[in-house]
Amino acid sequence: MRDQRVWLFDLDNTLHDASAAAFGDINRSMTAYIGRELGVSAAEADALRRRYWLRYGATLLGLVRHHGVRAHHFLHHTHLLPGLEERVRGHDHDFAAIARLRGTKIILTNAPAAYAERVLGALGVRHLFDAVIPIERMRMFGELRPKPDARMLRRIAVRLGVPASRCVLVEDTPGHLKAARSVGMGTVWMQRWARGAAARGGPSGATRTSVTPAYVDRRVRNLRALTAHEAHGLPASE
Repeated sequence: MRDQRVWLFDLDNTLHDASAAAFGDINRSMTAYIGRELGVSAAEADALRRRYWLRYGATLLGLVRHHGVRAHHFLHHTHLLPGLEERVRGHDHDFAAIARLRGTKIILTNAPAAYAERVLGALGVRHLFDAVIPIERMRMFGELRPKPDARMLRRIAVRLGVPASRCVLVEDTPGHLKAARSVGMGTVWMQRWARGAAARGGPSGATRTSVTPAYVDRRVRNLRALTAHEAHGLPASE
């Protein structure tokens, strides 16, 4: 594997429109969970959800560190999402492009495993990926270390037996891309659903912009662009 490229694909708002399919329900479930488990008002629960997401990159980390919440319990109860499969939407030409990519293809998501498998199953693309690395598998020294933890990203490359420079993170969240660049990974900023995510107040913080940050190798609005440039590197675009 050391001589081939490893593609690390985010899931939500990268492979499908999660802002429309799931994020609203997940946010409401998280707020309800925090209110119920911590015994605080809905307003206080919503404020904690937002505060911990902004501070740690994942609400769960704040709840574990400051309130002793069990990660498995939180992830299960906040991602039940009845009817999720009927709302999941992606683009077939994106998936055809992924199928054409050479190298190892892995899902790297801060979502729990059960949710990731449901989404991939609904999209009909699970077979395109060699592995799924959900948040439960992003642990170091017994603690969760999800994106954008640079140490975790470096450790993933080590686990795969490749230098970080052979890995490319395809992702909608700029902060995660910045962390990937800091350990030497290639970076692709997927912006197909950025406008809708911003309009719905989605958690990714992604915005469509004419400016490409220095830590982004390429900014794309669809995944077909990856196949056109994989043999020649990933120069920044637009």
